[in-house]
Amino acid sequence: MKNLHINGRVWLEAQERFFGIGRMELLERIQRTGSINQAAKEMKMSYKRAWDLVQSMNSQADSPLVSTQTGGEKGGGAIVTEEGLKFLTYYRGLQDRFQQFLAQELRHLPA
Repeated sequence: MKNLHINGRVWLEAQERFFGIGRMELLERIQRTGSINQAAKEMKMSYKRAWDLVQSMNSQADSPLVSTQTGGEKGGGAIVTEEGLKFLTYYRGLQDRFQQFLAQELRHLPA
């Protein structure tokens, strides 16, 4: 069959989804911008949705992946914690290995 591809997604879950490609992107943007709100805007996502995703990750992890600071004189902000950085690093590697797996399987498709 011409133009046949193999596609898939990989994510981490326990009782519910914990970490996947979208959450990775959200954490990367929070890390870069220092703001959940700004990260949400860049992803064309509501602040509430981004906040809910951060809360979900933080509540499922042994320690928070994102730490927030409420507004004040200099305004609020958010940082990706050491735990968050560990998951970002692991998931990036997992994504790379998964893409290699898909490419390898594509080579095994019948011609």
